[in-house]
Amino acid sequence: MAKHKVHYEFPMHCLSEILYEYLATAEGLSEWFADDVTEKGDDFFFSWGGGPAEKATLIRYKPEGFVRFRWEEDEGTKNFFEMTITIDDITEDLALNITDFCEEGDENENAMYWENLIENLRIKLGAA
Repeated sequence: MAKHKVHYEFPMHCLSEILYEYLATAEGLSEWFADDVTEKGDDFFFSWGGGPAEKATLIRYKPEGFVRFRWEEDEGTKNFFEMTITIDDITEDLALNITDFCEEGDENENAMYWENLIENLRIKLGAA
């Protein structure tokens, strides 16, 4: 079944430089995204609850801007997940925008998944 693109925006109360470290490094991602993250070049290995590691490749990034990963299971597709830092030109409010792909009918579950992850990230950042 083909997946379709979904977008989420989360206001964040922190510095973009600090937030980027939590998005683009194994150490940062292991604080909120997965229980354990290791990095080998552009390949990141995520594991939860001591289970087998799942591989995602960093396919694009811009320092202090965004990171885009593709899960190994999505190789050969246009599916990815991306975390983008945006700063409003007028208010200077910072937001974390998520682009992901999910199967039809899984939108609510996917949104709750990201909401929980971002709440964990806010706690780690002291921005909850």
